[in-house]
Amino acid sequence: MSLLNIRVYYEDTDSGGVVYYANYLKFIERGRSEFLRDMGFEQDQLIENQGTIFVVRSLKAEYLLPARFNDMLTVHTQVEKSRRASLIFSQKITDLKQNKVLFEAQVTVACLDAQKFKPRAIPSDILEKINGQ
Repeated sequence: MSLLNIRVYYEDTDSGGVVYYANYLKFIERGRSEFLRDMGFEQDQLIENQGTIFVVRSLKAEYLLPARFNDMLTVHTQVEKSRRASLIFSQKITDLKQNKVLFEAQVTVACLDAQKFKPRAIPSDILEKINGQ
């Protein structure tokens, strides 16, 4: 599991003073990027060295409680299931102070050939690290 702490800035909120719903998707995107980085994989290097990109194929999200300006949040990211050419991530965002779950998502990410934008097998070094965690 990978953890990422994020502070809510004024720009993240809507006119009601709570985090705008689409920004939760940005937060979990950062969580997945940091998950890969924590395992030693930089996305720009995956493109350059292995011709591989990851793209969101589907997403199921539940907004449970609001986050507000200046809150400290934690993005929890883990792989729920790995397949030959896709990963299913389980992600949640919690309030750092109260440890309450504010948001949950299940995200299916497909592995694509960076040139052709066609599905390809996830490189074995990535799958080995994911399955070995």
